[in-house]
Amino acid sequence: MQFEIERIIRTALEEDIGLGDVTTEVTVAAQSVARADLVAKDDFVLAGLDVAAQVFKLLDAEIRFEKIFEDGTAVRKGDVIAWLKGKSAVLLRGERVALNLLQRMSGIASLTARYVAEVAGTSATIVDTRKTVPGLRALDKYAVRMGGGRNHRIGLFDGVLIKENHIAAAGGISAAILRAREHLPHTLKIEIETRSLVEVEEALNAGADIIMLDNMTLYDMSQAVELIGGRALVEASGGVNLERVREIAETGVDIISVGELTHSVKAADISMLFR
Repeated sequence: MQFEIERIIRTALEEDIGLGDVTTEVTVAAQSVARADLVAKDDFVLAGLDVAAQVFKLLDAEIRFEKIFEDGTAVRKGDVIAWLKGKSAVLLRGERVALNLLQRMSGIASLTARYVAEVAGTSATIVDTRKTVPGLRALDKYAVRMGGGRNHRIGLFDGVLIKENHIAAAGGISAAILRAREHLPHTLKIEIETRSLVEVEEALNAGADIIMLDNMTLYDMSQAVELIGGRALVEASGGVNLERVREIAETGVDIISVGELTHSVKAADISMLFR
């Protein structure tokens, strides 16, 4: 994880700084030292402070970065969430990259927390998807956890999820599950996507461990949960939003996957202000 985070930060710094920070070089004295505060400009759940700190540490190991709050904390507008001190030029070079990552991660954590609150008291767990910004998945997934959600598979390599195109290519639900079972070790579960109660029944009879209900009506989801009867985990997916997530949870599904958590999140509003 740490190696992946450093790779993301170095790529972002290279993209932003390139051959140098021209504005800072011509306006700020090399010996200038400053202190800056990271200030919340709205209410949100914090995620990514250690990532922001690492941005500055990679530029200059002597930068002092002090956290006032921890990731996963709900902060309020006007809160100083951290402060840092060091060479002014370094603070300026790292500002945008640090804020871009911190703001996005906090936005993801905040939206996740809203979804988690909506399903409180039900048996449903909110999870993310692979609909992340390319290259930022490790950070996006971490931010979901800071908001109280859980992670679905990280990538194609760590979980079996048979979707409609796999089913079509394999020759059907039963054929796909049978072929997967022949090749998989006992340590991996099989999840399969279904779009109707008929497909749910076929998946169940074929021995699926997890059955995804894709874009089903609330009534059909309730019927599917009853049909499955605890013999497999049930995941609801597709068309999930804050307005209907509670109703989905109340059908009795175990898992609700939400692409919105990471694919179209609104960044939290955070500023870095020199004292």
